[in-house]
Amino acid sequence: MNLSYFIAKRISFKRAGGFSATIHKIAVGSLAIGLAVSLLSFMVLGGFQQTVSDKVYGFTGHYQVQRFTMSNAFEEAPFSLNSEFAQEYGQLPFVQRIESFAHKAALIKGENEVEGILVKGVGQDFDTLSFKKYLKEGRMLRIPDEGTSNEVILSKVIANKLLLKVGDKVTLYFVQDPPRFRRVEVVGIFETYLENFDDKIIIGELQTIRNLNGWEKDQVGGLEVFVDDSKNIDQYTPELEQIMDFDLKLIASKNKFLEIFDWLTLLDTNVYVFVGLIAFVAIFNMGAILFILIMERTQMIGLLKAIGAANKQIQRIFFWNGINILLRGLLIGNAIGLGFGVLQDKFKLIPLDPASYYMSYVPIEWNWPLFLLINLGITVLTAVVLFIPVMVISRVDPIKSIRFD
Repeated sequence: MNLSYFIAKRISFKRAGGFSATIHKIAVGSLAIGLAVSLLSFMVLGGFQQTVSDKVYGFTGHYQVQRFTMSNAFEEAPFSLNSEFAQEYGQLPFVQRIESFAHKAALIKGENEVEGILVKGVGQDFDTLSFKKYLKEGRMLRIPDEGTSNEVILSKVIANKLLLKVGDKVTLYFVQDPPRFRRVEVVGIFETYLENFDDKIIIGELQTIRNLNGWEKDQVGGLEVFVDDSKNIDQYTPELEQIMDFDLKLIASKNKFLEIFDWLTLLDTNVYVFVGLIAFVAIFNMGAILFILIMERTQMIGLLKAIGAANKQIQRIFFWNGINILLRGLLIGNAIGLGFGVLQDKFKLIPLDPASYYMSYVPIEWNWPLFLLINLGITVLTAVVLFIPVMVISRVDPIKSIRFD
């Protein structure tokens, strides 16, 4: 057996008592807590970013295709589904689907209140399965092949303001020349917790907006484009623009809702700084504690030198000791961090205020490559730090150290 490894095992905290055992436990605990907090920080950050961005993309698509217009109105200029883009998007492998839509401003009247809203008309290509997770009450729209069913889905915010519930009939007033109105039935109530959508948008039928605007059956206000990976939006943009008609424009949702995505990006910086400070403290503690252990074992170092042990052999004793602390810290830290992540992901132990955080509980994202990278980074940095205190051993005088008390 390697002599350095054998001695390192003999002086490990399993066999040591008193002060040495306490110092070993502090070292393991410091490293474990630092790793656990780092893992949890990135789990929560990733989960938060993923949840918010998925809500935005789920409601608007990763891109919107609209006709060029000089107007800043909510309503879009129509274009035909026979456009070049609508016919050729299927040739791009990263495009999952497109959904047609149109918006129209209106007033919705409850029993005692009137609220300004924006009707989002959706067609038969609307992905009801993806939207169903936001549905709190009722059911999805029934969109017939011919005509309209005069059904709408309200946000919970608007329903509460107007004291409306599923099954109620309400009147929508459309400001146009001449003014028009529609009597519709509330068949569902949704909630995304995003004020951009919940405060002003209701879901209705695209054909209703066509009828109000005098559009043809193949005309839409825009197309929402959904891609397979939202992280590659910047790479997909040039390919989409190549098949775009000359009178159409491509709008990325992350640019349209820039304030939301800038806020999510800012969170990255906060977490990186926070985790960096934690990692620095944990690794610094590791080096300091190892230095204390060397000071405590000064007499042993002097004795080993006196009987002919080389500096490198003695250094390896404390290096192995440090590696032992590191491995235990990694094991316990991963167990705490990943274990708490599993509990939060499954049981939603920590709630959040949806009005402030856009979700009702702390979300968790499982990014295994990132977790592996964090473990690898802490291992490398700690191993490097271990070399600093063990270099002190080469300066220890055997005569003075044997007398050291």
